[in-house]
Amino acid sequence: MGFNVPVINRDSELLKQEAKKWLEQQDNQKKCVLVIVSIALLLDNMLYMVIVPIIPKYLRDIHNYEVSFEGYHNETHRLANGTYLVREVGGRIEYHDEELELGWLFASKALLQIFVNPFSGYLIDRVGYEIPMILGLCTMFFSTAIFALGKSYGVLLFARSLQGFGSAFADTSGLAMIADRFTEENERSAALGIALAFISFGCLVAPPFGSVLYSIAGKPVPFLILSFVCLADAIAVFMVINPHRRGTDASGEKVQGTPMWRLFMDPFIACCSGALIMANVSLAFLEPTITTWMSEVMPDTPGWLVGVIWLPPFFPHVLGVYVTVKLLKRFPGQTWSIAMIGLAMEGIACFTIPYTSSVLQLVLPLSFVCFGIALIDTSLLPMLGHLVDTRHVSVYGSVYAIADISYSLAYAFGPIIAGWIVTNWGFTALNIVIFVTNVCYAPVLIILRNVHSYDALGGAQATQNGEMTQLNNSPGYGQVGKTNDTETTTFNNAYQGWDDQQSYQNQATIPNQAVSFQDSRPQADFPAGYDPLNPQW
Repeated sequence: MGFNVPVINRDSELLKQEAKKWLEQQDNQKKCVLVIVSIALLLDNMLYMVIVPIIPKYLRDIHNYEVSFEGYHNETHRLANGTYLVREVGGRIEYHDEELELGWLFASKALLQIFVNPFSGYLIDRVGYEIPMILGLCTMFFSTAIFALGKSYGVLLFARSLQGFGSAFADTSGLAMIADRFTEENERSAALGIALAFISFGCLVAPPFGSVLYSIAGKPVPFLILSFVCLADAIAVFMVINPHRRGTDASGEKVQGTPMWRLFMDPFIACCSGALIMANVSLAFLEPTITTWMSEVMPDTPGWLVGVIWLPPFFPHVLGVYVTVKLLKRFPGQTWSIAMIGLAMEGIACFTIPYTSSVLQLVLPLSFVCFGIALIDTSLLPMLGHLVDTRHVSVYGSVYAIADISYSLAYAFGPIIAGWIVTNWGFTALNIVIFVTNVCYAPVLIILRNVHSYDALGGAQATQNGEMTQLNNSPGYGQVGKTNDTETTTFNNAYQGWDDQQSYQNQATIPNQAVSFQDSRPQADFPAGYDPLNPQW
């Protein structure tokens, strides 16, 4: 017996047994996974954006840059006692290499994330989702704590880069874990939509969160708060989520996921990856440049309001997630058109931003930008899981590492490219570039219109371990006969792709049909790894 828990007056051991029994239920386990992953994604994006209102001012305060005084002229005043007072007025302080150093600091996380993601996706496919997620969250804890206590540019750059290493594991394993636990298409779309809502909330609430705490309590406080929440979430993964052995066939042998290079070669996955890059280019371009533009066009805007302009668009983003989930449930074959509409809407909204003249006017196009991003992300992230299920092996680490690389590419090179465009051509030209690229890429998504046709290739379905796989009942796959008014289809299981998918190793019985396998040895008709659902073969 344990100790008596105050207030509820229950024995601690009894409560532990009840909690364990509750967690062992599959539906409750899914809820815990969704909550923990959503918190992890929220933290990662808050850590990414919380430095926006803090670090530029902090680096100036610690005199990180060499400065020069430009444009000043002398004014001389004679005081009543005959003393002459000379003042320099009318100029400005020039901080040398400020934009360059800030650009590298902002981009270092995403740059390292790009290089680590192939390794993290490979590792997640082979050891599972839980251990890499704990590793990522613990790394984020240490990096954020270093960022809170660091007092030089070099230390801050190291901490920011280390955060990218942790994010490569935490983000990829979190999205893959959701795809693995939520196997039904509509359920997966809803779960990923909720996770995306937390990502958006983290990006949009972090600037005002950091700005307020920095002005009240100093630089360490917002980072220390987020770092300890990271540690608590890592402990929750260890204590709550029960690691389950996945990726094994009926004989207990481990199933190898599809290599990332082969997933990159899939035209459908490549198209989705490009759309995710285009969707996030707008935010990656606007976030580092819109503050300077507002100071020129709207000089009377209070400083606290500059960071808050990203908060109202959060609500249209959540609305976009909800609308997309409902549309996907009603029109499951129109994923590509929903994403195409979102991409076009995003580009048109960016085109109108330079013509706004007040904060209220600016919030409106930013809201449409976030609404469009919600349409794209919520429709394409579940599609990546669906493509892996139908065209490759149902192991999700590598495919969501590709998605994370897509986000990282936008946020790594976005600030650098945007700064160069604004310096040479201006802020209006930057938004025209976003408009042209988004609108031109939107028709490319028509390639995805036939993705869901894989659901009905043969009309016969085999279900094992909760996974649904389509069978192609074409003449080349077997022979059909009738026994006692029951159709018996014999498949030769000729290639190793069936072994990887775990769905055809045992006899699968379907209404009015009995499916059996004659031989599991590779045949000469199909080479090893042949996949009839994948056109690249």
